[in-house]
Amino acid sequence: MQQINQDITNNTYKSIYLLYGQEAYLRVQYKNKLVNALVSADDTMNYNYYEGKNVNVGEVIDLAETMPFLSQRRVIVLENTGLVKAGGEQLAEYVGAIPESTVIIMAETEIDKRSKLYKAISKSGHSTEFDTQSAETLTRWVISKMKAERKRVTGHTIDVFLETVGSDMSNISTELEKLFSYTLNKEEITLEDIKAVCSVQLSNRIFEMIGAIACCDGKKALQIYHELLELKESPFGILALLVRQFNNMLQIEELWEKRCSDKQIAEKTGLAPFVINKIKPQIQNFTHEQMIDILERCASYDHEIKKGNFTAEMAIEMLIIECSSKQIGVQ
Repeated sequence: MQQINQDITNNTYKSIYLLYGQEAYLRVQYKNKLVNALVSADDTMNYNYYEGKNVNVGEVIDLAETMPFLSQRRVIVLENTGLVKAGGEQLAEYVGAIPESTVIIMAETEIDKRSKLYKAISKSGHSTEFDTQSAETLTRWVISKMKAERKRVTGHTIDVFLETVGSDMSNISTELEKLFSYTLNKEEITLEDIKAVCSVQLSNRIFEMIGAIACCDGKKALQIYHELLELKESPFGILALLVRQFNNMLQIEELWEKRCSDKQIAEKTGLAPFVINKIKPQIQNFTHEQMIDILERCASYDHEIKKGNFTAEMAIEMLIIECSSKQIGVQ
């Protein structure tokens, strides 16, 4: 990010930029920042945008070779093409020959750092990863947004807000807009305001599901699962979050046994202190062996889904039933 800001300030640009990672909000922000710095908003002659996996690379290269019309640069944006994961060999061969008058900006969620295109971009251009931001960074960002709106808020209230809405910056931004609209005539934002308007993030429902599993309450766990499906949540996403939560629990358990403080655990895991405090009671509901067992079952059902032996919906349902039963030894 610093390199991109520096290039914009100095008005000296690389021939190609790769912006990638799971944090879509920052990825889009910096894509737009580059585009706005390179070409005026009404210059449709020198700005071209391609999206999706059916991009004609030959056409992109021909366009890149075309001199800009009454402008210093031609800008080509390629978004979510998958080329940095597979199929980008033709573009990789061309990267080193991009003319000075052309800047290509690629924005991708997932990439393969072993690919020829990634290596070519790293050599001739610049790549920046936009990953999920730390709790500390998100807290500072939310505070800055609150100050810009002249809202007062306590540190505890911000913790609860982030616990409620999650770590995705696009979602945080949306929820902040809702919160600011709701508290338009108020100077201070309270816990009651957050409860009234902010949508509970998927990870919070997963916490509830794990709590039900710990209590051997398969009925409640399945109810939460079916409610998530009705909200169009992906079974794969639910499985991934279950795996992540139990991995977090194992990691915290290990650090806890080493007598690490909450601050040290937060530094080592990258988890926010309020998340750690929420996970700790759940760890006490499972033995180390039980958590390992559940993770192994998650991996087993994931394999069965990929083999086509079960639908994803059915497999996760069976997993929840097994994990909630006394057979797995859950307390």
